[in-house]
Amino acid sequence: MPTDDLSVTFAALADPTRRAILARLADGEATVNELAAPFEMSLQAISKHLKVLERAGLISRSREAQWRPCRLETEPLETATAWIEQYRDLARDRLDRLDQEIRKITQKKEGHDHE
Repeated sequence: MPTDDLSVTFAALADPTRRAILARLADGEATVNELAAPFEMSLQAISKHLKVLERAGLISRSREAQWRPCRLETEPLETATAWIEQYRDLARDRLDRLDQEIRKITQKKEGHDHE
């Protein structure tokens, strides 16, 4: 079982049901019943998914009388995004350097073709 925050976040995001729940919560708070409605699974199964999301810090639950709304927490997603972006930036830099090298080679070749 992963223990560092980033691993816990990615493990929670690995499941399509949990990603769909987060997508729904991006539109606003929802109860467990509202979150379960689109899925063909038991409330118990949805509750298990919610516990995983809650342990990862991706959702929080409050208690307002009988209503226990779930709400999206974005900080773990921002941390995951920052981690991914550093590698995207690295890949972009490598592709830019490759593009520059290809242009140099192409220009040299075109220069030799005109001679």
